[in-house]
Amino acid sequence: MMRDFDLNLVRTFVLLYETRSVTATAESLHVTQPTVSYSLQKLRRRFSDELFRRTGGGLAPTTTAQALYPSLHHALAEIESTLSGAHTFDPATARARFTLCLSDLGEVSLLPRLMAALPSRAPGVTLTVRPLDVDSAVDQLGRGEIDAFVASPLISSQRVARIPLFAEGYVGMVAAGHPRLRGASATLADLTREQHIAVFGPTGHHGPRRALEARGLLDRVVLEVTRFSTLPYLVQDSELVAMVPRLVADVFAADHRVRLLELPFDIEPAQVSVYARHGHARTPAQHWLTGFMHEVLSEPAIRESLRP
Repeated sequence: MMRDFDLNLVRTFVLLYETRSVTATAESLHVTQPTVSYSLQKLRRRFSDELFRRTGGGLAPTTTAQALYPSLHHALAEIESTLSGAHTFDPATARARFTLCLSDLGEVSLLPRLMAALPSRAPGVTLTVRPLDVDSAVDQLGRGEIDAFVASPLISSQRVARIPLFAEGYVGMVAAGHPRLRGASATLADLTREQHIAVFGPTGHHGPRRALEARGLLDRVVLEVTRFSTLPYLVQDSELVAMVPRLVADVFAADHRVRLLELPFDIEPAQVSVYARHGHARTPAQHWLTGFMHEVLSEPAIRESLRP
């Protein structure tokens, strides 16, 4: 197919599929919107199909477009990988600003690691952080509003590339002076007697709630909140028990009057990943960014930083 098919048309098709936007595609290709519309007309004639229909939420791919995307995306990715050496980004000298979306947990536990590493590796790079909205992050990425986001829900959209970082387990967290839970661990009987606080929302951290439900303890939840970052303030002056991702729990314990407990059961770990546009759609600067984030935030780097 690629022999008699203009490579620019392939790029246009793939970007339209991933961004769902003529405007975002034009910006990515550095061309005008009429140029993208003209290319779309050529694509429609080539495949005898409308390919994309306009909806209130942007362009919606037809069944034909959905069938074409995997093979065209794969072919384009291979070509772009071969050609990528012609374009570079030198973090030692470049000046660039990236926009990331992070959850409150990401801002507490991951952002400090990125900022600590930036001065020595990319002194001219600055960051803007926006709140993570899992439901809209893929669209924001496609429209070019953000460069990457970090999330724990596993997002399987064809429109984004997932770069795994680490799997994160959980620990219990109580007030430092909790009158009954005094040891380094808690039993199931202990947790059954106590009242709990839980986080509810699209954070991807569903394991604790499921663990409580599986053991018939949901009726022991007396408070639900939407952000993990509120937990230490609520726990340190109460007798409530919270279940917190281990990485951020260490941060909370260092800065608040709380103590961590090993739990008597396993909780399904959260899979934390960086999500970015596919390689063929990233700029050289964005290629560097995703590599930098993986290097600083992946499991080996996290484990090394936690060594005493």
